[in-house]
Amino acid sequence: MAERRLKIWYDREGDFLEVMFEDRPGYFRETPNDQVMEKVDDEGHVIGFSITKVSSLQSVPLEVALSQ
Repeated sequence: MAERRLKIWYDREGDFLEVMFEDRPGYFRETPNDQVMEKVDDEGHVIGFSITKVSSLQSVPLEVALSQ
Protein backbone atom coordinates (compact mmCIF):
# COMPACT_ATOMS: atom_id res chain seq x y z
CA MET A 1 0.00 0.00 0.00
CA ALA A 2 1.38 3.43 -0.96
CA GLU A 3 2.14 5.87 1.81
CA ARG A 4 0.09 9.09 1.87
CA ARG A 5 1.55 12.18 3.40
CA LEU A 6 -0.20 15.29 4.74
CA LYS A 7 1.18 18.80 4.85
CA ILE A 8 -0.01 20.61 7.96
CA TRP A 9 0.71 24.22 8.72
CA TYR A 10 -0.40 26.34 11.68
CA ASP A 11 0.05 30.13 11.59
CA ARG A 12 -0.09 31.18 15.24
CA GLU A 13 -0.21 34.91 14.45
CA GLY A 14 -3.10 34.49 12.00
CA ASP A 15 -4.75 31.72 14.10
CA PHE A 16 -5.01 29.67 10.93
CA LEU A 17 -4.54 25.94 10.24
CA GLU A 18 -4.07 24.46 6.78
CA VAL A 19 -4.02 20.74 5.93
CA MET A 20 -3.15 19.55 2.42
CA PHE A 21 -3.75 15.97 1.24
CA GLU A 22 -2.06 16.56 -2.12
CA ASP A 23 0.49 19.11 -3.31
CA ARG A 24 -1.05 20.42 -6.52
CA PRO A 25 -2.81 23.52 -7.82
CA GLY A 26 -6.28 24.29 -6.59
CA TYR A 27 -8.47 26.94 -5.04
CA PHE A 28 -10.34 27.44 -1.79
CA ARG A 29 -14.12 27.48 -1.62
CA GLU A 30 -16.59 27.95 1.20
CA THR A 31 -18.18 25.19 3.27
CA PRO A 32 -21.32 25.40 5.44
CA ASN A 33 -19.07 26.44 8.35
CA ASP A 34 -17.68 30.00 8.26
CA GLN A 35 -14.39 28.82 9.80
CA VAL A 36 -13.65 26.11 7.23
CA MET A 37 -12.65 26.40 3.57
CA GLU A 38 -11.97 23.37 1.41
CA LYS A 39 -9.26 23.38 -1.23
CA VAL A 40 -10.26 21.66 -4.47
CA ASP A 41 -8.54 20.98 -7.77
CA ASP A 42 -9.93 21.98 -11.19
CA GLU A 43 -12.12 18.85 -11.21
CA GLY A 44 -13.62 19.61 -7.78
CA HIS A 45 -11.74 16.93 -5.81
CA VAL A 46 -10.88 17.98 -2.26
CA ILE A 47 -7.11 18.24 -1.85
CA GLY A 48 -7.06 20.01 1.53
CA PHE A 49 -8.81 22.37 3.91
CA SER A 50 -8.16 25.37 6.11
CA ILE A 51 -9.58 26.47 9.45
CA THR A 52 -9.59 30.03 10.77
CA LYS A 53 -9.89 31.05 14.44
CA VAL A 54 -8.43 27.70 15.52
CA SER A 55 -7.94 28.89 19.11
CA SER A 56 -11.74 29.23 19.47
CA LEU A 57 -12.06 25.42 19.23
CA GLN A 58 -11.00 24.78 22.80
CA SER A 59 -14.24 23.44 24.22
CA VAL A 60 -16.38 22.33 21.29
CA PRO A 61 -15.25 20.06 18.44
CA LEU A 62 -15.58 21.34 14.89
CA GLU A 63 -17.46 19.06 12.49
CA VAL A 64 -17.81 19.78 8.78
CA ALA A 65 -18.55 17.59 5.77
CA LEU A 66 -16.17 18.17 2.86
CA SER A 67 -17.21 17.54 -0.74
CA GLN A 68 -16.13 14.33 -2.41
